[in-house]
Amino acid sequence: MKMIRAILRPETTDEVTEGLEEAGFISLTKINVFGRGKQNGITVGTTHYDELPKTMIMLVVEDKSVEEVVKLIKCKAYTGNYGDGKIFVTPVDDAYTIRTGVPGL
Repeated sequence: MKMIRAILRPETTDEVTEGLEEAGFISLTKINVFGRGKQNGITVGTTHYDELPKTMIMLVVEDKSVEEVVKLIKCKAYTGNYGDGKIFVTPVDDAYTIRTGVPGL
């Protein structure tokens, strides 16, 4: 299993989550976050915004689905501008359903 975390522009989040749902990936978590990447924030006039609003989507998928999910997120979140986001893929050793205690997805 792998955990995929995608930090995205808030305005692309709905398109990404709808695309994931259409592809059969319905379980995910969305979190509103603030941060900055390589662009180091943004300057508008004389005001510099050091941290920008983003949305983080997290989901755990089987290893065989990672490439499909990453491709889908990259396609749906792409604007071609700085700040489109970043995708992180990390291994997940175990997962358990709290209510039943059953391991796995």
